Amino acid sequence: MLRYIKWAFWIAVVVIVGAFLHYTMPQRDIVRVVNTEVRRVDVNENSLFWAQTDVGNDPTTVNRDVRFIETIRPNGKPIVYRNEDTGWGWPPYFKLDSSNLQAEASDLISNRDNPRWVAVRHYGWRNEFLSIFPNAVSVRPVAGPDVRLIPWLNISILVFLLLIILLIRRMWLQFRERTIDPMVEDAGERWDKVDAYADEKRGRVARWLDTWKKKK
Repeated sequence: MLRYIKWAFWIAVVVIVGAFLHYTMPQRDIVRVVNTEVRRVDVNENSLFWAQTDVGNDPTTVNRDVRFIETIRPNGKPIVYRNEDTGWGWPPYFKLDSSNLQAEASDLISNRDNPRWVAVRHYGWRNEFLSIFPNAVSVRPVAGPDVRLIPWLNISILVFLLLIILLIRRMWLQFRERTIDPMVEDAGERWDKVDAYADEKRGRVARWLDTWKKKK
């Protein structure tokens, strides 16, 4: 039973960490920009999936204007991005140029007959049910819809995290070998001595009782 609980715990940890990394780490989509606009948005229950107002504005307001970039994928399916500053908060993209990005995206608008393909770098998820949108971080033209983009930044981040995990694991193993294992071993030896002493006492009591039996 404890083994199943242990596996369930680690599976939950992996799922949570994986979802966090997938939401936070940068992704790139090849799309065609078809429109840019500003909408009035009420940020309430799903505020966790929104960034903040532009730097310099009131960050506590729940009703604000949000820039959006509407695009079409190569397969014809739409995907809409929000365009919000991240400021100095989390995730650490330090994005302060939402206005400039909106202008760049507007300059790249194209139609189906004469498409201009762009790579939109973003983080976050798109979910129609929860009304959440990925946040666009940058946009740049690419050669075509089939261009291959290698996620060097993500690879570097994952390798760095893996090295940190291995370092922490190594430190933990050394700490356990030098500190915990000797303590456990010492405690086991002490318990063995106590158990042997108790056996000796029980033996003495038993022999004493036997002497009374012989007298009878």
